[in-house]
Amino acid sequence: MRCPYCKHQESSVTDSRITSDGTAIRRRRVCELCERRFTTYERLEEFTPMVIKKDGRREEFNRTKIIDGMKKACEKRAVGIEEIEEFVNKLEMKLQEGMQREVHSSEIGEEIMRFLRRRDQVAYVRFASVYRSFEDVTEFMEELRSLARKRNSGERKIDESRRLPRKKGKK
Repeated sequence: MRCPYCKHQESSVTDSRITSDGTAIRRRRVCELCERRFTTYERLEEFTPMVIKKDGRREEFNRTKIIDGMKKACEKRAVGIEEIEEFVNKLEMKLQEGMQREVHSSEIGEEIMRFLRRRDQVAYVRFASVYRSFEDVTEFMEELRSLARKRNSGERKIDESRRLPRKKGKK
């Protein structure tokens, strides 16, 4: 395995473990030249659909790009890398099970936004601001208002469910 730091071809494995979801083997390695440590993951190569981008280009599904984008959105938030990786694993499995040769990037983006909206609204807004490419502040503010309305209606439902039942004859 080539060292990501010095590009030397030789490294040795110091630790191997199966990931918690059982879909990969995590290997800790050390470069034999610069002695820096790095991690690699070994996964079964499976069917991977092509992603149709907004401009019509096609590229192979790239889980690393999704993880990197989600990590940026979740920076300094209470969403751990394990949660992100678990979500991307499930997303990738869903796409593979669908056996579609091509999938629109918008479908992937919407799945990510649904996950982030449920998990952390600040991370959702960060991701949406880049993903949706808002043209101006008005579009961005409308998205925030929509999120606030959904949140407020959800809080009202919770408050109403916590109320004690009224006794008959009393208001």
